Amino acid sequence: MHPMTMTEQILAEHAGQAGVEPGQLINAKVDLVLANDITAPIAIEEFRKAGGTRVFDPAKLVLVPDHFVPNKDIKSAQQCQLMREFAKDLQLPHYFEVGEAGIEHALLPEQGLVLPGDLVIGADSHTCTYGALGAFATGVGSTDVGAAMITGEAWFRVPETIKIQYHGKRRPWVDGKDLILYTIGQIGVDGARYKAMEFTGEAIANLPMDSRLTMCNMAIEAGGKNGIIPPDKITKEYVEKRAKRPYKFFHSDAEAKYSQVLDIDVTRIEPQVAFPHLPSNVRPISAVGNVPIDQAVIGSCTNGRLDDLRVAARVLKGRKRAPFVRLIIIPATQEIYRQAMKEGLFDIFMDALAVISTPTCGPCLGGYMGILAKGERAVSTTNRNFVGRMGHAQSEVYLANPAVAAASAVLGRLGGPEELGVA
Repeated sequence: MHPMTMTEQILAEHAGQAGVEPGQLINAKVDLVLANDITAPIAIEEFRKAGGTRVFDPAKLVLVPDHFVPNKDIKSAQQCQLMREFAKDLQLPHYFEVGEAGIEHALLPEQGLVLPGDLVIGADSHTCTYGALGAFATGVGSTDVGAAMITGEAWFRVPETIKIQYHGKRRPWVDGKDLILYTIGQIGVDGARYKAMEFTGEAIANLPMDSRLTMCNMAIEAGGKNGIIPPDKITKEYVEKRAKRPYKFFHSDAEAKYSQVLDIDVTRIEPQVAFPHLPSNVRPISAVGNVPIDQAVIGSCTNGRLDDLRVAARVLKGRKRAPFVRLIIIPATQEIYRQAMKEGLFDIFMDALAVISTPTCGPCLGGYMGILAKGERAVSTTNRNFVGRMGHAQSEVYLANPAVAAASAVLGRLGGPEELGVA
């Protein structure tokens, strides 16, 4: 059997084959199928059109209303109703109602629903987040999800793998968001098109799980099929207390073939800001110049986790957001919300004159909870800054890590925590 990357190994195992190679078309069994309130209604319609009456395994389907919830209007209420009725009719155990849920890509790892070695598909492009656990996870269309609900399978073209090695020790205030923004800046938004991005090296081995999830979340922003990180003791520690079923660690063979190997020295990376209108349009914080902002958003499936909120609180403690700047903080799940509240982070946020939202994707996709008017600028910890992404076509979104977003809210313009003298 020829040497394989970890992505190839996971796909081979799920396809019931001894080995696979890039370019090969395979049918593979899925461990989990995911959809949200925007994509599930389409998948359910396809499921019914195909004559579906029951799903292949109710325990392997996860439905999470998170994009327009709590419902922002009649249309979104109807979408959620359709999904809720489907979950009720088919008695699906993993339907997460408002109040027990949160943003899907933060919720699934937290709840132990996704595990190392899994093959996961989701009708949302940021499904690639779960590669942080050493799983193969990728976004697919709602039709594929509808089919997988019936068959428990999906087809794939085995991707080539780019290996990205991160060397050295991170500077202060630099986290996974900066590493991935810097990488996308280097290779471009299509630099990894339909490829697996394998993140490795000592800087990754020293990265906490929240930052790893952030990095894999944004693999799609480089065109990646999936992002994946070799599982290690940090993975084991995270997964052990959450897993309710067996899991398996896969590691690339020493002789595995890569389409490209990139080496990145993280000691040279400052906090990064992606300027409009592409995630690849990055600049280091020292070169952002004077860019006034109207809004700062800290949250989303990219950066709404506990570590992110703790970092934001460190920067905001004893400070207030600038006059006329809206500071919106959105914990990614109910559990993160509760823990942040317990740790006193909410007091810090409220003293800083921030508004704290219930978990929702909200403003990230221009849904609600922070839409931009014409000419407004937002610094956001989200993952995309395309034209009109968060509101008016003539608004602007700047992507950054939580420390930069929080510091910018205080300064009233783009800037980092060091400028505020935060220890």
